[in-house]
Amino acid sequence: MTDDPAGGLVVTGIGTVSADGFDFRTALGRRGYKYLPAAAQYLLAAAKGALAQAGPGALEAVGPEERGAAVGTNSAAVALHHTMDRTITATGAEDLSPALAPYFSVNLFGSRLATEHDLKGFNLTFTSPRVAGLEALQAGRRAIATGRARRLLAGATEEALPEGEPGADRPESGAVALVLEPASAARNRGAAALGRVAVRSFFLPPRVAASADGAGQAAALLRDALAALGHRADRPLTVTAVLDGSPVGEAVAAALAGWAPTGWAPDDRAPTGWAPDDRAVAGQTLNDRAPDGWAPNDRAPDEWAPDGRPVAGWLERVPAGAGALEPVARVAAALAAPASHPHAVVTAAAEGNTAVCLVTPGPDPDPGSGADATSGGTGGGPGRSGGTEASSR
Repeated sequence: MTDDPAGGLVVTGIGTVSADGFDFRTALGRRGYKYLPAAAQYLLAAAKGALAQAGPGALEAVGPEERGAAVGTNSAAVALHHTMDRTITATGAEDLSPALAPYFSVNLFGSRLATEHDLKGFNLTFTSPRVAGLEALQAGRRAIATGRARRLLAGATEEALPEGEPGADRPESGAVALVLEPASAARNRGAAALGRVAVRSFFLPPRVAASADGAGQAAALLRDALAALGHRADRPLTVTAVLDGSPVGEAVAAALAGWAPTGWAPDDRAPTGWAPDDRAVAGQTLNDRAPDGWAPNDRAPDEWAPDGRPVAGWLERVPAGAGALEPVARVAAALAAPASHPHAVVTAAAEGNTAVCLVTPGPDPDPGSGADATSGGTGGGPGRSGGTEASSR
């Protein structure tokens, strides 16, 4: 279903932080942050940047009980858990740091954000593989739609995985935060609306993805998701696909390739070839690179808009990192694009978790393409497709 309160939300602030060169003393201040885990520092710094861009009154216009937080992460606490394990094994639990020990629970990363900004309406943490950050946006908007709050601070944070952990060769380290508020509130306080975001998530079982009809199942679910988000099939749509090489990732890639007007194939990362270190760093300054991590001269000139971003209708595949940060970073980049056509960020995990975020950049986006689908479960509805196993929620 479409809910007007959530459909009326706009993004007014974006904050991005990369671990490269990060200094908590510069980003946050010298007092109160030294003993926080790195991922907590990144998240607080990204939120600070987002609120600074949103301007005075972004949160303060409403009471603490009307402000909510939603955070996604896959690996914020993994390095800390390793450190705790080593300490307990070597000398005993009594030597654990009192300042760090509470962060054994991954929920504390979002709780620290809520404490920092007096967010008492709700505080949600998501850990679904790869889609956690987009699920944070989806559920946060859903909570706004049901009246649990009127302002939302949402995003994702990750810390690099320790050596030997699965995915350590594809590290993500940094954070992205978005401030969302009603369009009317932004207008009333003179804040610029950067655009709208809306998310639909669904599940594509790996064995279904690996079947002969895996791409067809993925295509049906993607079509349903975009339709539920209000996108009209006759409108141009730029797509960024953050995918790995798992059967689920390849099924989604093949489904998207079938729609691509530019002849992009599932294994084509870029016309000039792709290497793992060419991936854009989440949280990098948005003007430093084109949204897909390539400079404009890496593609044919007619495939790029004058400002160096992909033209409408372009489909780009971005290699997924180990966590949930890259898809949210791509959403942030899409919000910085010209206000001409919608942009979809699609991501999927090997486990089957899949999500689509429809981004409508610009100060006056079409409300019809920004309404979130807030139905849940696997019952009938616009996101249901593919029998009993391929389901949308």
